[in-house]
Amino acid sequence: TGEKEVTKIQDWQEDEVLFKYCKNKKIVKYVRAFLGESIRSIHTMLINKPPDLGKGTSEHPMHQDLLYFPIRPASKIVAAWTALEKITPENGCLTVIPGSHLKGLIPHEIQSQNVGYQGVKNIQGKEQEKVYLHMEPGDTVFFHPCLIHGSGVNRSQGFRKAISCHYASGQETIFTKIPTHNFGLLDEFFALTEKKLGPDFKLSQEEKLSLYNMAWRAKSRQVLGTSNDSWWNEDE
Repeated sequence: TGEKEVTKIQDWQEDEVLFKYCKNKKIVKYVRAFLGESIRSIHTMLINKPPDLGKGTSEHPMHQDLLYFPIRPASKIVAAWTALEKITPENGCLTVIPGSHLKGLIPHEIQSQNVGYQGVKNIQGKEQEKVYLHMEPGDTVFFHPCLIHGSGVNRSQGFRKAISCHYASGQETIFTKIPTHNFGLLDEFFALTEKKLGPDFKLSQEEKLSLYNMAWRAKSRQVLGTSNDSWWNEDE
């Protein structure tokens, strides 16, 4: 069936039906409390976490979302994550380490068979700090982009569904060069493109950074208020 074919849809800012989630008045009310009167969506996801086939590929390692964002400061970014059905540790609920956002962005490494997924280094031994978020349909959690979080293996026979949107202040954020320890992430993202275009096609790190920032600008949308020039001008 179609449910089994799609495990995640990202960057659906052009879909009028799905994007209603990002503009939902109840959600925006809380986002305003974090970001103020200028709000932009920067990343959207509809997650259909499949039953694990025994290889652990349905697990999302503990990570910080800021790793992927070329937008700063972190204090002006917030995520809204909503359960679309009952979510428990059995079907791979969110797992968080409370207070971990206070440490700022810390080094990550590849820890998953899923392309583009990285996990926080040296996370072993912190099991006692983890909190498992049991959620009912419609429950929503808001969290900082430096919060260490992930989701476990889906051991159930069904698909675990959730929807999320990351927001940033359009007035109090700027685009920046992502930290050098993220160059491995950039290389991973662009490796497939370079492979398809042949051995003679190579992008410099500067070109990758420019394209990366351009992509984040392109998929962002104004939800409330207006934005500063950093959202339009690459040189900002």
